Amino acid sequence: MIIRDALEADLPAIVEIYNEAIRGRISTAQLEEVSVEQRRPWFRQHSATSHPLWVAEIDGEIAGWFSFHPFIKRAAYRGTAEISVYVSQKFRRGGVAKALLEKAIQHSSELKLGALLGLIFEHNAPSLHLFERMGFERWGLLPRVVRVDGVDHGIVIMGRPVS
Repeated sequence: MIIRDALEADLPAIVEIYNEAIRGRISTAQLEEVSVEQRRPWFRQHSATSHPLWVAEIDGEIAGWFSFHPFIKRAAYRGTAEISVYVSQKFRRGGVAKALLEKAIQHSSELKLGALLGLIFEHNAPSLHLFERMGFERWGLLPRVVRVDGVDHGIVIMGRPVS
């Protein structure tokens, strides 16, 4: 597995992995699938900031992706990033998400980050378990803040200091 900065040529694979997650209804509050053109500004924003977007590549195929996002844009929050990790259905349970999280933790200090946050649906047991194994703790719960297909869900705030 190679983990590298995402290239614009990777965007179709990134979008397809994200659309798989949208269809799965367990890891994103986005309800409608997105197109490459819709995600292009998001991709370019990552390229223009200090919040990288990485892909995990296996045998020339994009297996997953990872992104950092500003938690809150006010200056005092600059040392905290919200993170997202998505893995293609084909590569799930193969260590891709773990490898991406490990890289994020290892590179946080050079990105001037002191804390990482994951906002995870409370019913997404695999992601919650992975984050716990990677040293994240449950820092909070936002009950019933997401409505997916008529069902209310909570968001677990998983946090980890990294400096």
